[in-house]
Amino acid sequence: MALFGSAISTLQSQPYRRGTQMKEPGLDNRHRDKDGTIQQKRSDTQNQNLSQPIPGFGPKTTLGTMREKTGQVSEKDVRQAAKKMSK
Repeated sequence: MALFGSAISTLQSQPYRRGTQMKEPGLDNRHRDKDGTIQQKRSDTQNQNLSQPIPGFGPKTTLGTMREKTGQVSEKDVRQAAKKMSK
């Protein structure tokens, strides 16, 4: 019984961490599927809610609309295509 009590006190003394530590940095809270592909951001995500809004599009423009206009899928590729479109 003493062992059980010490385990609880050890858990209580450790700070709470939200989620688990990511294996690969830079995935922006996304994960890899079983086949290894990275889950893409949802198409209804608004530009204003991205970590870095994409210049050339309004704050309420959805990522789906930006994907249609640029012909790209990933956020990185949409950002690069939008930069070329604004030149």
